[in-house]
Amino acid sequence: MKTSEVFHRTEYNSRGTQLSDGLYNVIIGLTLCWGFLVNAIMVKSIPAESIAAIHPIAFLIGYFASCFFGIMLYTKSDNPLISFIGYNFVVVPFGLIINLVVGRYDTALVYEAMSITGVVTFTMMVLGSMFPVFFQRIHTALGFALITVIIVEIVGAVFFGVQHGIIDWIVVLIFCGYIGYDWGRANAIPKTIDNAIDSAAALYMDIIILFIRILRIIGRR
Repeated sequence: MKTSEVFHRTEYNSRGTQLSDGLYNVIIGLTLCWGFLVNAIMVKSIPAESIAAIHPIAFLIGYFASCFFGIMLYTKSDNPLISFIGYNFVVVPFGLIINLVVGRYDTALVYEAMSITGVVTFTMMVLGSMFPVFFQRIHTALGFALITVIIVEIVGAVFFGVQHGIIDWIVVLIFCGYIGYDWGRANAIPKTIDNAIDSAAALYMDIIILFIRILRIIGRR
């Protein structure tokens, strides 16, 4: 394999047995479901109050350290087991954030947000399969838009103590684009077990962020 970076992979290696399209997509789906299951268990078993009691700086350091370590593992490795371990290093800190967020909303709203997220995700995956070139073209614009939104949101929250609802809508649109983009990339690389896990990890983060923003939007109704 010429490079270990996930979405730059173009060749199979000794570990990379070629899978059928159907099996490849099934593995992506199962990997995503594993992440969602872990998050659901965390929400059910870990009181949100215990997470909120952690010092914010310590929480942020642990959150980013775990995420970056996990991303480094699955992007650099072509071993499915190592990539799966890296995936879980991303799933767990995201689960803590989900726990803090969903605890603020009624259960019915959480399920509604999950349903909407599922429909939107499926739609964007279909569009990503149909128009992969389009999503590749808008990738840079999505990145600039996301950076701008993050800066605006941080400045608004820190210096003015306000959060604008329109930001949530913008983030939803951005991550709709990212789902289409990442799904298109997932189907453009060699179809191996490791690449399926790596692709699922990228999609997982897109989907979770999309879910949180949709939940915030419907929670303001």
